[in-house]
Amino acid sequence: MKNKFFLAVALAAMISVTQAQDKLKRMPGYEQYQKIAPQSYTAVKSGALSTKWNTEGSSFEYVQDRKLFRYDIKSKKVTEVGQAPQVQPRRRTGPARGRQHDSAESPDGTLKAFTKDRNMYISNPDGTNVTALTTDGNEENQVKYGIATWVYGEELSQNTAMWWSPDSKKVAFYKFEEKGVKKYYVLLDQLSLYDSLEIEAYPKVGEPNLPVDLMVYDLETKKLTQLDIRDGKPFDDGDLGTYIYDISWTPDGKELLYHSTNRLQNVLELRAANPKTGKSRTIIHEEWLPSWVENSPEMKPLDNGTQFIWASERSGFNNYYLYNFDGTLVSTITKHPFEVANIVKVDEKNQTLYYMARSGDNHMKMQLHRVNFDGSMDVRLTDPSLHHTISISPDGKCFVDVAQAHDVAPFTNLIDAKGKKVAELAKSDMSKFESLGLRKAEMFTFTSKDGVTQLHGLIHFPSDFDPAKKYPVILSNYGGPATNAFRETFVTPDPLTEYGFLVLNIDGRNVRGRGKKLLDQLYGNLGLVEMDDFAEGVKSLHSRPYFDKERVGVYGTSYGGTTAATMLLRFPDLFHAAVANSSVTDWRNYDNIYTERFMGTLESNLEGYNRFSLMTMADKLEGELLIFFGTADNNVHPSNSLQLIKAFQDAGKSIEVQIAPDGGHTALNRDRMMEFFIKHLITDYKKVVR
Repeated sequence: MKNKFFLAVALAAMISVTQAQDKLKRMPGYEQYQKIAPQSYTAVKSGALSTKWNTEGSSFEYVQDRKLFRYDIKSKKVTEVGQAPQVQPRRRTGPARGRQHDSAESPDGTLKAFTKDRNMYISNPDGTNVTALTTDGNEENQVKYGIATWVYGEELSQNTAMWWSPDSKKVAFYKFEEKGVKKYYVLLDQLSLYDSLEIEAYPKVGEPNLPVDLMVYDLETKKLTQLDIRDGKPFDDGDLGTYIYDISWTPDGKELLYHSTNRLQNVLELRAANPKTGKSRTIIHEEWLPSWVENSPEMKPLDNGTQFIWASERSGFNNYYLYNFDGTLVSTITKHPFEVANIVKVDEKNQTLYYMARSGDNHMKMQLHRVNFDGSMDVRLTDPSLHHTISISPDGKCFVDVAQAHDVAPFTNLIDAKGKKVAELAKSDMSKFESLGLRKAEMFTFTSKDGVTQLHGLIHFPSDFDPAKKYPVILSNYGGPATNAFRETFVTPDPLTEYGFLVLNIDGRNVRGRGKKLLDQLYGNLGLVEMDDFAEGVKSLHSRPYFDKERVGVYGTSYGGTTAATMLLRFPDLFHAAVANSSVTDWRNYDNIYTERFMGTLESNLEGYNRFSLMTMADKLEGELLIFFGTADNNVHPSNSLQLIKAFQDAGKSIEVQIAPDGGHTALNRDRMMEFFIKHLITDYKKVVR
């Protein structure tokens, strides 16, 4: 249940401008929305430049006003190069969500590895001269090679299941055994004369996992080796080796690297396997027993081939460490009481690391730091009052800095290695934004339900906002673990405000970037702790005279759908209408990799699972609810919504239901959603709609 649909929601918002539902056109706010929303997306001419450095670092190019410019570092002069190159529409490439590529070309381009009919093969790139590497994969024994499972793709980001060694002499690949693992059946093509069926080995909470192994084929010896990734222990005995992922080769190609975690996912090891003997060794052991470990810590191998930089939360905050590939800790590079975010540049010659960290005025304002490999001379190079996106020169002597905040439109400067501004390159043009009367989003802070933690939220206002009036409110939240609703990037106000609403984004103790101990409070209590905080955020706004606390809605998709339904059912005094899209309605209904990471297993936390089930809350419904789901959702299965619908029927509660025939993991059309919210939250809509 990755946080991937903010973009989808944004696109839906843009599309919906021209796809109004039939009743919406006669509802309050529609004309204002049609007037302002299409213009709001282009209301700011952004001062954020995307730059491309030349290899020497002596100049960079950027596009502005559809023209290509070059900036020379030495002369500090800008030259117009010509027309900007044509940008082709971005099209989705690669496998579908949760799936893997079915082939991989060798680094030297002479061979292709591919999977077919559950077995692995190699051939020439054009498909000739095929050699079978395995032959025992088939439907009867349900063994498969070179392909993973949907859950491995979705939750562990495995978009390939085969990996060539750097010298193209070996290829590693997955082996999965699906026999004995429960399957989920998704009906497809229900709009056709005859439907079809998708069958997926989809382990839910408490169910057995698919046994997973790694195989390596040596092209020179023609030997196939199964790696000993569990030190001879049986699969899924609760120890390490339950999940095997993030596979890669060491720079010299002598060992295969992989991550190994236990089922609780509170222990992780970076391991290395010898492709000749099959034996594995541990390089790094990580554990965070109060909750969970980061499944895929940032790792940067150095060009020297013997060392790498590793990110770890072992101190309670994400920091960087320098390791030898033999497992020796060379140095602790950073020791911050805040989180490092990502590596920007490694300067091995000068033993220097450039990285981004959450060291600004708040955790969402990223800053550029420079530090020596031994941890000395750590310095912040950017203004902590703003959020920064950096493009550093190859020689490290300067960097292009795009700075902004939630209420500061982006601008771009050239900064030298000491953090001093060299040149102003671009700033945002806000004239259209101002002429439309658009208002910047406002940040607010409040205290968490724990009575201690300070949290953040954003309020979006309509362009014709009048503080003397009262406005209905919509909360738009995802809400999952380690995600952020509050941002420090500048955005135009949510277009939905133009219907006459305030729109909120609120963080809880689910927030990413503030350390493990805060997230520990979430562990085992999904659907409770973070929802308590969202409620506190809404209550903190009740004192504002323009905030109509009697007309509050909430919507979201996936985890956000769970958030929407939960807020309506748990807090009927705060929320009065909700649109719940593709929602998980009981954590036992979802895949075990995601859910057990944050909830523990049924054996370790049965009470926690029992505490959260929307079906047990159905009799508490007081407000208005619209449930939406796709009949072909292979992520959050339709059974989630169907169980909840049945619970409401049994409780004698009236709800609305919308279905996407043959639809997947998706959301209700935004126009239809706004019909629902206007109907139930705008008091005078009946005067207009006949």
